Amino acid sequence: MLMVVAVGAKLMLGQGGTAGAAPAGKGRGADGGAPVSVATVTTQGFADAIEVLGVTKGRQSVTLTAAATQLVQKVNFHDGQYVPRGAVLVELKSSEQDADVAQADAKRLQAEREFERWKTLADKGFAAKSSVDQYEAAYLSAVADLNAAQARRGDRYIRAPFAGVVGLTDVAPGALVNPGAAIVTLDDLSAIRVDFPVPERYLSVLHEGQAITGAVDAYPGLSISGRIAKLDTRVDERTRAMTARAQFANPDRRLKPGMLVRVAVAHGQRQSLAAPEAAVSVQGDAAFVYVIAAKGRGFVAEQRPVLTGARQRGFVELKEGAKAGERLVADGLNKIQPGQPVHPLGAAGAPPPGARAAS
Repeated sequence: MLMVVAVGAKLMLGQGGTAGAAPAGKGRGADGGAPVSVATVTTQGFADAIEVLGVTKGRQSVTLTAAATQLVQKVNFHDGQYVPRGAVLVELKSSEQDADVAQADAKRLQAEREFERWKTLADKGFAAKSSVDQYEAAYLSAVADLNAAQARRGDRYIRAPFAGVVGLTDVAPGALVNPGAAIVTLDDLSAIRVDFPVPERYLSVLHEGQAITGAVDAYPGLSISGRIAKLDTRVDERTRAMTARAQFANPDRRLKPGMLVRVAVAHGQRQSLAAPEAAVSVQGDAAFVYVIAAKGRGFVAEQRPVLTGARQRGFVELKEGAKAGERLVADGLNKIQPGQPVHPLGAAGAPPPGARAAS
């Protein structure tokens, strides 16, 4: 009887030991710590830079308008077309101006013939010089009238003042245009200008021709290179800043006027401790990292405040609070609590060399 009870108790304990043992929790390391990827505090090169915002403009930009009230007779372009300098974009009705030119030209021809006739007579001694001067003045007046008539007719042809790309337009043949009313925009997109303010304390490190870089929100990851083309001659007494004009090459015409550009003007290099951006948590004005510290036979995540600096190429400058070579929790900081046991993972998901397993 005692033997049967003992055997039964042994079987129950054996089954309970197997069923009741706490298995390795899901997402937990062999030592019970939360698996975390590791980032190391390293030394990185940082460029001291002035970072400001600017808005793009074409190398040359203009909104074309009419010089007179008239009907549109012909439109010689389509939206988004590249046009050469001097191309006639819009022709306005010019019947009256054509007639004025013909009349002025006829008067000029008549005045020219009379002037030549009297000049010949004067050369032979049959006419007074004062009479020749009178007919010469009449001829010059007729030439001026013809030029004026041709200019008025020229106002009926709206030409491209420079080579560029036209924008969208609603003007069509038969439409009535008035002076000052926009017909179409024209932009030279071979290069892009960006005007941006620079605080006066940086004037000593700026000069024309200085290399700069820019980033555009419309094209993430794209870095554009340019130079400072001109510096304004005055500092705004209200903002204590001076306007600088940058120029960026735009061979593929991807940059459009009106885009927001983040301009960076480098003015020095330095070496500093840094960590990946994902390893640094920012809460308001404070920032901290989780340092992987040894505790007993395992590791814990030790929260430590840091003083951050510049952010470049995915790294954050650590001015205070970290030492070179220290290991940090690389990401997922919102899931970690101060002092929480962690299980550092190597590059392949295994503990790093030298890691000690908890007993």
